[in-house]
Amino acid sequence: MTSTVPASLTRTAEGSALHAVLLDMDGTLVDTEGFWWEAEVEVFKALGHVLDETWREVVVGGPMTRSASFLIEATGAAITLAELTVLLNDTFEDRIGQDLPLMPGANRLLTELAAHKVPTALVSASHRRIIDRVLASLGPENFALTVAGDEVPRTKPHPDPYLLAARGLGADPTRCAVIEDTATGVAAAEAAGCRVVAVPSVAPIAPAAGRTIVGSLEEVDLVFLRGLMTHGHWTAY
Repeated sequence: MTSTVPASLTRTAEGSALHAVLLDMDGTLVDTEGFWWEAEVEVFKALGHVLDETWREVVVGGPMTRSASFLIEATGAAITLAELTVLLNDTFEDRIGQDLPLMPGANRLLTELAAHKVPTALVSASHRRIIDRVLASLGPENFALTVAGDEVPRTKPHPDPYLLAARGLGADPTRCAVIEDTATGVAAAEAAGCRVVAVPSVAPIAPAAGRTIVGSLEEVDLVFLRGLMTHGHWTAY
């Protein structure tokens, strides 16, 4: 876990029940889910295997160990999990440039949270090497801390990454708003007790009690997120 903002900033939104905002990265803030699938297709093609397009919904959202293990089992490829992880990360990095495409509304939301000094964390199943690369596009100054998938014993769908982020910000998990694009990430955030806003990217996310589903980040602002703490959830789209 990398922290970039002093803990003294974790309670600046006085008068609000919203303690912090925790955001997923791939598919939520940056339009990279397609890059990951392309990397997986390329790596397995080199190994002599063609990936079934329907598997994309299975592997989306990580973590890397789960996705890679599934693809090894599904294809029967002669490669170890450790070897495949390195290949996938290398291939993904080769595909991304310095300026990654942000999801609609991402830059505006991050700017608003920063302007109001709302404690914000990036919580991703991607490895640290990938997060640090993507932060150049997102702006590391927008996050009080970042949590990578290879920095926790159990990553998403377990609650550990979100519990770690909340603790790092000095926030009550039940007073944290989480924004996620996959069922895996939503499961992790809900298990941590956070209020969840789902913004589905590759695969749909089913409605559930207390879960808010929106079409894009353009529908989300600070008033919306504070409302989650008061009203529990907004009407799903």
